Order: sequence, then C-alpha cells, then structure tokens
Amino acid sequence: MNAVSIKEVARLAGVSTATVSRCVNNPEKVTEKTRVKVQQAIRTTGYSPNTLAQSFRRGRTNMIMVVLPSVGDPFFSRVMRGIRKAAKAKGYSIVIEETQLNTMTADEIGAMLVSKQMDGMLLLASLSPFGTEILSTHSQRRLPIVVGCETVAPELAEFSSVHIDNVAAAIEATQFLLDKGHSRVGMITGQAASLLTKDRELGYRKAIDDAGIEVQQGWIVNGELSIDGARSAMRALLDQRPAPTAVFCANDEMAIGALHEAKLAGLLVPDDLSIIGFDDMRYAEVSDPPLTTIGQPAEAIGERAIYRLCSEIENGRPASSQNEILPHQLVVRQSVAAPRS
Repeated sequence: MNAVSIKEVARLAGVSTATVSRCVNNPEKVTEKTRVKVQQAIRTTGYSPNTLAQSFRRGRTNMIMVVLPSVGDPFFSRVMRGIRKAAKAKGYSIVIEETQLNTMTADEIGAMLVSKQMDGMLLLASLSPFGTEILSTHSQRRLPIVVGCETVAPELAEFSSVHIDNVAAAIEATQFLLDKGHSRVGMITGQAASLLTKDRELGYRKAIDDAGIEVQQGWIVNGELSIDGARSAMRALLDQRPAPTAVFCANDEMAIGALHEAKLAGLLVPDDLSIIGFDDMRYAEVSDPPLTTIGQPAEAIGERAIYRLCSEIENGRPASSQNEILPHQLVVRQSVAAPRS
C-alpha cells in the first residue's frame, strides 16, 4: 500500500500543501474552519506526517535532555511529573541523565548536543555533566539551556532559570522558629560550594542577625544533604554546650535524619527539640512527628522550566526575563513547638 502524500490531503481539503503543513506543525496559525477541514482530510486519507523528515527540515529533533542528581529522589520525582506533562503538551520527548549514575560520559553527552541530537538541556539543581565549553554563550551554536530548581554553580548563573527565592524561604523558616521563642537555633546545611546551600544559609543568618542573636560557633554543621550526613550533624549539634533548642535543615531528607538521631538521643520532638525542613517531599507528612517544612511547587517548576526551554529552542533566543521566581509556602505540622521553659 502506497503512503498517502500531503498533496492528496491538500486536494481533499481544498487547500494548499503549505496550509496542511501549518495545520500539522503550527495549528495556532490556521483558522479553526481550515483546521477542521484539514483534520477531516487527514482522518479520511490516513495521512501520517513523516516526523523524522520534519525534524531534518526544521533542524530540530524535539528531544530534550534533563540532567538531575537522581530520578529516585522524592522531590525530583515531583518535578519530573511537571516536566513530562509540559513536554508532552509541547510535543517534545525527554532523555534523562542522572549525574549520580554516570551512565554517559562527558564526551558522549557533548557529542549528542553538538550534533543536534538534542535540541536543548534542562539542568535540575545539578552541575553540568561535562565541561563548560559547550555551555558557553560565545560558542558557534548557542545551546538552549534552562536551570530548574536551583542554580548550584556560578557558571550556570547566566542561564534562564525557574526556582523559588531560597533566601526568603530560609528567612521565613528560621523566623518561624524564632517566633516560637527559640533563641538557640542551629542549622544543618549542605555543601559549601553550592549556591543553593549558600542562599539557604544566608537566609538563616539574616533572620538570626535581625533578631539580634549571635550565631554561635558550631551551630552550623554540614549534613551533606543526606540522611546519614544529617545524623552525624545532629550528633555534633547535640554535643554543643549549650545545645540548640531548634534546628533548621536545608532539605527534608536531612530533617528526617535529624529527627531519627534526636530520638536515639532520648529527645522528644518537638517537646525537647524543634526541627524544620525544606522541600515538603512526600515523606514529610508521614514522618514521626509530621514535619514542618518549606513547600516548593515542584511540579510547577518542572512545567515552567520546560515551557521556557521550548520557547528558547523555538525562538532561538533566551526568554525575555532570565529568572522566574515561583512562590514557596511554609507548611506547618507537628515538629515545631515553643521551647521548654
């Protein structure tokens, strides 16, 4: 059986082949009346556009690479829902690269991007998995890149991004502890080189400073953004004299590790120690006690990042506003209370 040509569709619909092409590739540029006629002709003839040929003509593959630390992370799984939803709506497919697994070498990723096998890249709170040369805005082919969640390294700060205001969110989390009456507030933070960590620590320090309290040596401990790291950090905080009566953790995973270690030390949360997290991952609501935390609109971050990246791919230039700040939310549960008198 011979394949149906676009000319047959155009003849049946009574329009030009260019109009059929617009209906397939850019339906918003065609009137509804014309679009209905063409769609009816497509159904009648069984016409199927050759998407590979379309890609060659347009110089695009409609493939996007998403780079993230781990697809199994509860927070990133929510972001990925938004990414998949928006990519499907825009007609793009995604390829996922997890930096923790190193499934592809830097040369392999670079070759895919340079040879146009990928139209663009979305970096989710992750360092580039290859050198900075391909990222350069001065290169012959400007690679469309959008940063989602957080900009974790200075070399990524020039790219369009979608995230919350981490400084403001950390201020609100710390201020919530201060408003409960805590004056000895510790922090379990992440890697010092991460801009994300710096912003959340900056917010913590600003809230403490504005309250007229001096941050004591040993009150800020690196928890490596992991449960095990947070447990070690929590032990270090509890060894302080005097020890903090409340702890702000830079993510929920560390907050859950801190909760566990506090219980092993014989402390009741929140009676003896208050703990607040960050991200509102799905385990926060069912932890014991349920975790007070900063909620990020994870799915919306994924959706907006894809729409911005697609806009850059299709228009050949970055979005007009480089950074898109989405609102965060303080989610109050049962892990925070006033300190014992």
